[in-house]
Amino acid sequence: MRTALVIGTGLIGTSAALTLAGRGIHVHLADHDADAARTAEALGAGTQGEPDGPVDLAIVAVPPAYVARTVADVLGRGVARAVLDVASVKGGPRRELEELGCDLTRYIGTHPMAGRERSGPLAATADLFEGRPWVLTPGADTDTEVLNLALELVALCRAVPVVMDADAHDRAVALVSHTPHLLSSMVAARLRDADETAVRLCGQGIRDVTRIAASDPAMWIDILSANPGPVADVLAAVAADLDETVRALRALQSADDAKRGGGAAGIEDVLRRGNAGRERVPGKHGAASAVYETVTVLIGDQPGELARIFADAGRAGVNIEDVRIEHATGQQAGLIQLMVEPAAAPGLTKALRERGWSIRQ
Repeated sequence: MRTALVIGTGLIGTSAALTLAGRGIHVHLADHDADAARTAEALGAGTQGEPDGPVDLAIVAVPPAYVARTVADVLGRGVARAVLDVASVKGGPRRELEELGCDLTRYIGTHPMAGRERSGPLAATADLFEGRPWVLTPGADTDTEVLNLALELVALCRAVPVVMDADAHDRAVALVSHTPHLLSSMVAARLRDADETAVRLCGQGIRDVTRIAASDPAMWIDILSANPGPVADVLAAVAADLDETVRALRALQSADDAKRGGGAAGIEDVLRRGNAGRERVPGKHGAASAVYETVTVLIGDQPGELARIFADAGRAGVNIEDVRIEHATGQQAGLIQLMVEPAAAPGLTKALRERGWSIRQ
């Protein structure tokens, strides 16, 4: 690949353009929003305007509702040897392209499973896709050269290619991405009118659950409008669980021992099924989820503290597998949770105490 055209200079399009430009590929940028295109150009993502002749690859990075008509336009004008889109839904756009009578031999639908709470070119980074799955949904008519160019893009972005059927992809993202976003928003919405005293009690749990609720609503309306059926199916199953859980909680209020026992069993069932599902979430480097020991340390909110604790862990010869920070409300301090291999936890605890850190049990 020597040349590329990126249509749509938001987070995903600009991130892909930055990556390709950084690999020495000549990137052309196009966007109906001239300010966004100028910003992407200023960031070093490429040059504005369409190329004089066909490029090797056109990357369509527009909202799902506009994917089909944009891809059809690019295919019709013959501005690229291969065309792909990076929208978060795949089945609908492909069916729309088929209805338009497009020659789909030069097209492939893709979806990089990466993103941020922020949108727009200023949120873009050249390393956004590194280590992340990048779904490819070739059809029976997809040309081999097109598939190879898509795979080259994924490799240049240091992502991990995953080949799937388009509709299977849409059902999968409804489960692991779209529904969780809605549920996060629903939980966060409870906080909008909550008493200030209650909100001040927020800890890391509520921060974890509501983090993705900070995303741009307009962007998510586009996404959900393109995949409503699969998302509704998952939400219906969640609603059934919610109904059963509400009944179980009401039963726990009963004076009848048998009803309380049934309520406790119902709550235990949903919690244990949650445990089982959580264990299936891939862990570090995409491997099976591992069980780590947590060493919790009190840390001050001042420059250099994180670097110091990581350096002390390194001197102890311990690899930090994961880390979480819980900020203390109203205090210039917090708790940092260092996740390590169970065998390494006692040594790390001892070493950090010797270096003056306060360990919390």
